[in-house]
Amino acid sequence: MDVRIQPPRKHQGQVCRKILEDLPEWFGIESAREDYIREVDRLPTLVATRDGEAVGFMTLYLHSPQSAELYVLGVLRRFHRQGIGQQLLAASEAWLKGQGLCFLQVKTLAPEADDENYNHTRHFYESAGFVPLEVFPDLWDEHNPCLQMIKTL
Repeated sequence: MDVRIQPPRKHQGQVCRKILEDLPEWFGIESAREDYIREVDRLPTLVATRDGEAVGFMTLYLHSPQSAELYVLGVLRRFHRQGIGQQLLAASEAWLKGQGLCFLQVKTLAPEADDENYNHTRHFYESAGFVPLEVFPDLWDEHNPCLQMIKTL
């Protein structure tokens, strides 16, 4: 599959809207989805395209000169398990290293929530080299414990 990864740029909210709306298991809460879209507009975002269609994206939040956060990632459902998330992550890591950053973190639903979709999400991050760092039981709310994962770039 010929997928191209566009370098990070801002103002990608509307490009990413279609992808987020295709993934209600992860982005089904409308107010949260709209918050993501607003943030994607202001943060550096890589977009994966195939035949001119946006099929995935990854948004980064630069916290300090040493660390960044994978803020949000989405790939259209019909393109899941085809390596697009891995390509986005590899391109993001290369860009971050080029900026001199050392660490990349991600926040996701903790295993305690026992959600099958997020079990797959955590497996993706673990296979990419992220390790669990800390669980924040009520960062989001008591029903959605947050797991912070980190990796060295």
